[in-house]
Amino acid sequence: MENHLEVRAATTSLVISLFASTCAHAGDQLPTGAKIGDLIFREGTEVVSAAVLAVDRGTFSHVGMLVRDAGQWKVVHATPSEVAGRPDSVVLDDLRFYLDPARSRRHAVFQVQATELQRESAVSFALKQVGRPFSMMASEDGTYCTTLIWQAWRDAGKNLEVTFTRLNIPLMQGDYLLPGVLAKSRHLRKLDEPAQSIASGQR
Repeated sequence: MENHLEVRAATTSLVISLFASTCAHAGDQLPTGAKIGDLIFREGTEVVSAAVLAVDRGTFSHVGMLVRDAGQWKVVHATPSEVAGRPDSVVLDDLRFYLDPARSRRHAVFQVQATELQRESAVSFALKQVGRPFSMMASEDGTYCTTLIWQAWRDAGKNLEVTFTRLNIPLMQGDYLLPGVLAKSRHLRKLDEPAQSIASGQR
């Protein structure tokens, strides 16, 4: 009986340790100083990612907003479906899922120069959009990754002072906010690379 209890205790301890390690690793993918409301850009791996990069001629094809949920880092973003059966929409994903190599070749975090109250307001707006359809067409019903971010911060009273680019190509006709343009906003500051990127893996 005692041996059985010891095994159960050891197993429970192992599970807790693995869970804590997983959470810590997710946090290590962020640079020191990252806050809710900050923007996390990535270079995607999909065909649509290549198309965006070709048009934008920038480094990143997608962007989301960092939020905290139940003590964990997550990303709210507007995206074509990345999970079978999930519609193209605004979604809330775990940070590890968002940065998985299957979906991200590289990433960077840009901090928005704003007050804490504006951060909370921007995050609140973005989270309220979860479930809203993803659409690259001009529509009041749908949104795409950069406009979700722009709208959230505009609603919070923060003008990111970005310009929309006029495009006239198949499937993309109209004025669009490209990731590269958003990343160059004077109200954003790129944060340093996370310490976890060092070969030793120590913070």
